[in-house]
Amino acid sequence: MARKIFSSLGVVAALVVTAFIVHSCGIYSFTGTSIQPDVKTVTINYFEYQALKVNPSLSNELTTALQDKFLKLTKLEQVEMDGDLEISGAVTGYDVKATSITANEQAAQNRLTVTVKISFTNRKYPEDDFEDKSFSAYADFDAMQSLDAVEASLCEEIIEQLCDDMFNATVANW
Repeated sequence: MARKIFSSLGVVAALVVTAFIVHSCGIYSFTGTSIQPDVKTVTINYFEYQALKVNPSLSNELTTALQDKFLKLTKLEQVEMDGDLEISGAVTGYDVKATSITANEQAAQNRLTVTVKISFTNRKYPEDDFEDKSFSAYADFDAMQSLDAVEASLCEEIIEQLCDDMFNATVANW
């Protein structure tokens, strides 16, 4: 009985030590990032608004959400300029289109799509850089509702998806 308990404790201890070693390497983390240990800072520039249809708060909300994501999921210090990693971008599309039509040829469902184009600079590992990479996300809503009535909640959902995609493309290498 005692031998079985010590054996179980040995397995648990080995798992804890392995997890600590893997986590302390700096390259791997439990958040899915693959940030090299010598990368310490990130600069996330304000997302310019270049879409034809205007949403006055979208750029600010998107920028803040991406900064928050990096703050929560990485140990990188956010700096105003010249970070080891730098993300800049623009909202290039903000469109509403019908996605399903009724028998009377009226829209039954509409889709709000937001498109963002970003550039990523890794000053420590320039082979990871990319320019003008596009990301799009959308949310559907009932055509009986006005965009004004659902826009805030749709944008919140879309921003979350865009931030996930941009985060993964820049530091998770997915």
